Amino acid sequence: MLIFAVDDEQLLLETLQRKIQEAAPGTEVEGFNRVSDVIRAVTDRRERPDVAFLDIEMPGMRGLELARRIKDASPATQIIFVTGYSEYAVEAYKLHARGYVLKPVTTERIREELDLLKTASPSQESTGRLTVRCFGYFEVFREGEPLRFARTQTKELLAYLIDRRGTVCTAGQIIAALWEDASDVKRKGAYLRALTADLRQTLKGIGMEDLLLRQNKQWAIRTECLDCDYYRFLRGDPDAVNAYRGEYMLQYSWAEMTAAQLTFAPEN
Repeated sequence: MLIFAVDDEQLLLETLQRKIQEAAPGTEVEGFNRVSDVIRAVTDRRERPDVAFLDIEMPGMRGLELARRIKDASPATQIIFVTGYSEYAVEAYKLHARGYVLKPVTTERIREELDLLKTASPSQESTGRLTVRCFGYFEVFREGEPLRFARTQTKELLAYLIDRRGTVCTAGQIIAALWEDASDVKRKGAYLRALTADLRQTLKGIGMEDLLLRQNKQWAIRTECLDCDYYRFLRGDPDAVNAYRGEYMLQYSWAEMTAAQLTFAPEN
């Protein structure tokens, strides 16, 4: 097994490497104190680490941005963030979240996180919210069961509104996204009204009608009603970061822009 250890402070990096080797004897541990060297390792040298321990705060690029770059080149790599007592970890630890190791690192905590990676699986627990999977193909679940849509484009309409993350969308914006052909706008406007009515009916059938907001021919969704891997990824949730394989809403061409934004991070 190959593990990357990344920290810009050399002494902390050496400690992290030593603790990883103690936690997983026989593991090959490669240390980096520069983000640019990590990126070259996965892009130019095509190294594929099984796990990467990343310091959250580093000069030039935060750990989450580096995680995106690593996952883009090596989708199977599992990410574990290393941090001090900071805004990134305090709330996570209150919730017993996986994927964080607090400094000073210990052999026991590293071993625990490596063991959790072997058993971790996506959760479909009921939270009173819709579970949305944007990575790979777009899917929506209610209490672990796929949500059924009467029309294929009703599902696409919901996907587009979720992609916009609560931003109000006009009929023109939605039409331009769902139909690349800009002709016969009047007919498409009528069809969009049918789609929104169908979406409202679908959500009402599962008691989630409050998810969809409509005012003056504009639409949006309440993001707080969703447990969405894309939203959790943007918040730096380790489970969502590890679930990302460089693929986002593959069935929709308009989603390519968001997919590019997810995998892009500036060079260090």
